[in-house]
Amino acid sequence: MPIRNFKPPMQYRPFGRGGPEISVITLGGMRYLHGWEQPRDQVPADMREQCARMVQLALDAGVNHIETAHGYGKSEHCYGLVLNDDLKIPRDRYWLMTKGAPMSADETKRMVESQLKGLKTDHIDFYGWHGINTAELYRSATATGGPVETLRKLKEQGVIGKVGFSTHGPLDVVMDSVATGLFEFVNLHYYYFYQRLRGVVDYAGAKGMGVFIISPNDKGGQLFNAPPLLKQLCAPLTPIQFNARWCLKHPEISTLSFGMTEPSHVEEMLGAFPVSVPLSARDLAIQLKLDARLSQDPQAAWDGYECANDPSGINIPEVLRFRRMLKCWDMETFGKYRYNMLEAKGHWFPGHYASPDLVAKVDDSKAPEGMPLKAMLNEAHQALFKPKA
Repeated sequence: MPIRNFKPPMQYRPFGRGGPEISVITLGGMRYLHGWEQPRDQVPADMREQCARMVQLALDAGVNHIETAHGYGKSEHCYGLVLNDDLKIPRDRYWLMTKGAPMSADETKRMVESQLKGLKTDHIDFYGWHGINTAELYRSATATGGPVETLRKLKEQGVIGKVGFSTHGPLDVVMDSVATGLFEFVNLHYYYFYQRLRGVVDYAGAKGMGVFIISPNDKGGQLFNAPPLLKQLCAPLTPIQFNARWCLKHPEISTLSFGMTEPSHVEEMLGAFPVSVPLSARDLAIQLKLDARLSQDPQAAWDGYECANDPSGINIPEVLRFRRMLKCWDMETFGKYRYNMLEAKGHWFPGHYASPDLVAKVDDSKAPEGMPLKAMLNEAHQALFKPKA
């Protein structure tokens, strides 16, 4: 099958065993103007114009995969208007992914029908169950007669091409979901600054699944707002370009989602090419410089996953990760951004702040001998917490 919208220097990889080949950069649809405002089916002119500009620039750069979700507010309706009415892009020029989190067979049918209408299409190439983040959601999504089974029936009817899932969940939940054999792709978090799910990347690749990386430039470290130290370490690349090359050194990874909203974002994206497997000597030298920064605080190299699900309710591995990023790479802005999302996002980002009263309840018996876990948590909280007004 010819690669859709093939335009070097963009590179393409199979989205799982048997393809199709999609661009290693996906145009994400979460960050357009007014995207979260209601009602979802009314798209303001400036949102529509911004989306049309970015779709055209992305296609001109060789992108052939566009991603959205029912949970992204107006995004599906905006893409439906832009792709079909404004730009009139032939449907066979790009691949389309959307997602949803229906909880029953009937809700799945209703949601997909409404998504097809909003997107102005008769089929969805890749449909992901959105947010298998907990063991409970895993069981609900994959239950006999439930939503994933219904999505697979819609695949048999030709309404959906491939069925997958997205996740912000812990390693065991993601592994269990991949192991079901029900899914053909997985959308997950994995970047230089968050490597916990490396085993899932390898396992999904071995099972022939497509691997889609969520938000490498934002959740991956707010790399568009990198501190001077990180820019210096990544030169002559930008942090966004280095992280893209680092992710794509894994042949199992099919594509990275870039939520591009300005023309300069496309220009910077193109500067990531060519990517190579393994890293080139120059790019490996950048990685080694970044790795060496752990010597600034050797205790920061401990991830703390033994202390996940601590009785205190603190998300200890994440708090320690934000501390590491602050101490070793000066990533204070990102740390404050993510740390202060705790206690506000439910299962999408679980856990409590490392407040002094909760740190006192931490079971530090699982930490390595001599590791000052409570002091590290207190240090992170003092540096990153912003009291609510």
